[in-house]
Amino acid sequence: MSELLEQARAWVGRPASPPATARDPVNLPMIRRWCEAMGETNPIYLDEAAARAAGHPGIVAPPAMLDVWAMAPYRPGGRTAEEGMAVLSLFDAAGYTGVVATNVRQDYGRYLRLGEVVTSTPIVADVSDEKRTALGIGHFVTLAYDFTVDGEPVGRMTFRVLKFRPNLAQPHSAEPSAEAKAWPHPRPAITHDNAFFWEGVNQRKLLFQSCEGRLRHPPGPMDPLTGSLDFEIVEASGRGTIHSFVVMHQPRLPGFDYPLPVVLVELEEGVRIVANMIDAAPEAVEIGRAVVADFVEIEPGYLLPAFRFA
Repeated sequence: MSELLEQARAWVGRPASPPATARDPVNLPMIRRWCEAMGETNPIYLDEAAARAAGHPGIVAPPAMLDVWAMAPYRPGGRTAEEGMAVLSLFDAAGYTGVVATNVRQDYGRYLRLGEVVTSTPIVADVSDEKRTALGIGHFVTLAYDFTVDGEPVGRMTFRVLKFRPNLAQPHSAEPSAEAKAWPHPRPAITHDNAFFWEGVNQRKLLFQSCEGRLRHPPGPMDPLTGSLDFEIVEASGRGTIHSFVVMHQPRLPGFDYPLPVVLVELEEGVRIVANMIDAAPEAVEIGRAVVADFVEIEPGYLLPAFRFA
């Protein structure tokens, strides 16, 4: 057993961090927003009469919100040192700086009721042997979150993450690598609503829906502002500027070369579209830079839109 693994496993059975008490009690506004976001329509979560008719003393929270109430606050710079977990910091210090969640399981003791204040206590449940994964060499760390209300257990969540050493990024290459060429490129899901767009791509054109002079993308059956089902198809110039971008390093998917610059381009017509950059070093990509559309033949007869610097 390595010294790192021995130190990490010494945390098994111990709290990974201090207990976190919810900043707000279980409340209807948060339940309402969660239900709207998830498409949850069970009336016991929003209607007092329906909840009582189902045998509850009043409105209850969706069980899947169990971990929502005591979540750490959002901070642009990440968690504070006090909120961090020492067991994960051990791996960071040893070079296992990558992290990805692999699976989660929730078990519920009972429904949470309005006004209750939830406390969450994370326990280190397990640290695996070193594993070789597609992302890199690493260890799986399992955390068990115990949730209580005034000391009463109300649920548990088991959360597993992989702490790994990221594979080094490949140098930029204008030509796809042999590995990338060996895999078929993912194909778009063509539907009745977006078929015109892909037909345009095959003709090396960027086509968009226009309703009352407003272009929209991605395609859809209805104008989101007016609800109108009427639209016309117009061709965009392909000229625009980079509104935002990301350079993908991980995970590495078959059919692509990395690092992979992906840009959100605002076209001069006002509509935005996501595509890959071509013939561009990742460090040269920047917000506001002018670009122009191009079309790349990924495979014989299969074109994709892309952008290059203007």
